[in-house]
Amino acid sequence: MSTPAPDDLPEPEPAPEAEAEPEPEPPVPPAATSGAGTPLVLLHAFPLDGRMWAPQVEALAGTYQVIVPDLRGFGAARDQAVPEAGMDLLADDVARLLDDRGLDRVVLGGLSLGGYVALAFMRRHAGRVSGLVLLDTKATSDGDQAREDRLKMAERVLAEGNDFVPEAMLPRLLGETSREHRPELVDRVATLIREQAPEAIAGAQRGMAARAATTDLLASIAVPTLVVTGEEDAIAGPEVGRELAAAIPGARFLLVEEAGHLSNLEQPEIVNEALLDFLAPLWV
Repeated sequence: MSTPAPDDLPEPEPAPEAEAEPEPEPPVPPAATSGAGTPLVLLHAFPLDGRMWAPQVEALAGTYQVIVPDLRGFGAARDQAVPEAGMDLLADDVARLLDDRGLDRVVLGGLSLGGYVALAFMRRHAGRVSGLVLLDTKATSDGDQAREDRLKMAERVLAEGNDFVPEAMLPRLLGETSREHRPELVDRVATLIREQAPEAIAGAQRGMAARAATTDLLASIAVPTLVVTGEEDAIAGPEVGRELAAAIPGARFLLVEEAGHLSNLEQPEIVNEALLDFLAPLWV
């Protein structure tokens, strides 16, 4: 029998293509929910977690459904940390949370980092917001020095852990009155900071360093808005708060005396009263 010439040999069977791994589903932020009624979503500050809203949950949950998520990497979302937690990414996380809860529209509030995320949410999902509360936050992006400082902290916390973060952050988070006269609050905030994962702190700092300004958005905000600023806020002080409120049509402005950047914790009774007054005419 003759041997087939090389050209007569059958073509080899192609190797089966490996099936592509399906893209993982984006996470839904873990969120504590208290009460029933009009839903109010409160987004926490950096570098804390949803527990910072405890005074507001206690005061409002008898009348409203208060939803307090933990943003990526913080608190109960520790396993959701990412190298850079951009504001749009976090805003879309909040939208998935609303989908998961079957909520079409909510009143949305955020303090500091939470305010940046709330403004990003307004750009991307404005139709889902029936009222907006911006506490101790701003619409401008970081300047060069602030951006550099954030990135330095991100590198340091990954290399050393977060033991140094309370000392670095407390003078900026709490006003002079609180630091001098409310040692229990200073300790509580320091404890919350120490309990956060270094990866969460680094990711949030990189995300905030990269965030774009939202000043161009403000004039188009068409929902009732409350802007709250601590008189002693060293990060987003009274003039920043007044300018933010003035740029949003019809926005109310509240200056909280003897409070710094964490006005909701430093003067909870005043902030709670303002929130109850703001929320009363809103129905979702």
